[in-house]
Amino acid sequence: MATTAPSAEIRQWIADFVAETLHTETLEQVVTRLDNAIIARIPELRDRDMRRDLAASSRAHALEVLSGLTQDRYEYAVPEEAHAFARTIARRGHDVRLLLRVYHLGQEAVIDYMADILEDRQLPPDIERSVLLRLFDRTTRWVSTSVETLTDTYTEERERGLRAALTQRAEIVRGLLGGAELDIEQASARLGYRLAQRHLALVLWTDEDAAVVGPDGNGDAAALLERVAGRYAAALGNGSVLTMPSGASALWAWIGVDDTLPEPSEAAWAVETPVRVAVGIPAAQVAGFVGGHREAVAARQVAERARPGRARVVHYPEVEVAYLAGLDEPAMRALVERELGALAAPDAQSARLRDTLHAYLRARRSPDAAAKMLGVHKNTVRYRIQRIEDLLGHSIDQRGPRLEIALDCVAVYGV
Repeated sequence: MATTAPSAEIRQWIADFVAETLHTETLEQVVTRLDNAIIARIPELRDRDMRRDLAASSRAHALEVLSGLTQDRYEYAVPEEAHAFARTIARRGHDVRLLLRVYHLGQEAVIDYMADILEDRQLPPDIERSVLLRLFDRTTRWVSTSVETLTDTYTEERERGLRAALTQRAEIVRGLLGGAELDIEQASARLGYRLAQRHLALVLWTDEDAAVVGPDGNGDAAALLERVAGRYAAALGNGSVLTMPSGASALWAWIGVDDTLPEPSEAAWAVETPVRVAVGIPAAQVAGFVGGHREAVAARQVAERARPGRARVVHYPEVEVAYLAGLDEPAMRALVERELGALAAPDAQSARLRDTLHAYLRARRSPDAAAKMLGVHKNTVRYRIQRIEDLLGHSIDQRGPRLEIALDCVAVYGV
């Protein structure tokens, strides 16, 4: 479909609109709106890693489409982030129709967004019509080019022999996590991993916008995460490990462990930037496989919302209270403010008092044990506890459990 060259007035309006939308905050709002519209119609994309890859693809597409609106002649280039998203769909074992639907729903979402913009700004009818025609022309070209190119990318990924096995594994794992009743022995044989054992579930991912450089000089986040999972399996496991990519830069892993898993040292868990790891509680059989993964996913959610400076490896038991309380963030913040009162202030003195109270409660109200945890004299702990009770206006014993929950939340999310 061809459109005539726009008038100077229309051209200027489009140029101003593009410049305004390319502003980082505005662009992120647009990408979020478009992605939400797509995900509402395709529930398979609600998964955290699928959504992350979709957002990267949508952002890159938006930059390309917006830049094309100001040009009379334009050849659309499919961005690398879109190829990565198509590969993720293939690796997850989804049908190619899901990929096609993403782009057709994406075009609908773009047209709906633009119609709302034009309605809000009440442009003259001739300008509104010209802008919509131009947008429809460019988005049609965008969808056509993207679908044609990315269908090839998807097909190449699915046709690789290694990916065929990965697709089968993905289907089995999705079935297990979804509660499907499977033949456990047959599923174990196809996975190459014994389900009738004790499992340690992990979720591994890399920081947003992290530049991963492999041994060959090329970016390879998947290979990096596989190496980390393999190192954990060798140090902690009984020799069996199952991994499955959950995005372009994320990995699910299960490690078979013995009933008497030794307490690993901090050095054994250590990872370097840009890797992050969330760990579930070791448990047996299919229930442990599913439950441990659910816990690792929950620990990751806490890690991604936590205040800066948190450890790169997060164990679910350490953040369970913060996760459960954080499911309703306004209620959690109200709890923190109500229970901590003046202690919830952001200054250094309040932070010291919070740390002291947290250590004191975890040490079962022992000044000696708390002092050892904090590296101070026991009299310092006693003085601070007295100061804390003065600020709270009541004895710590009156509301100890609630105080500890509030402190657990602040330790993770900050004040």
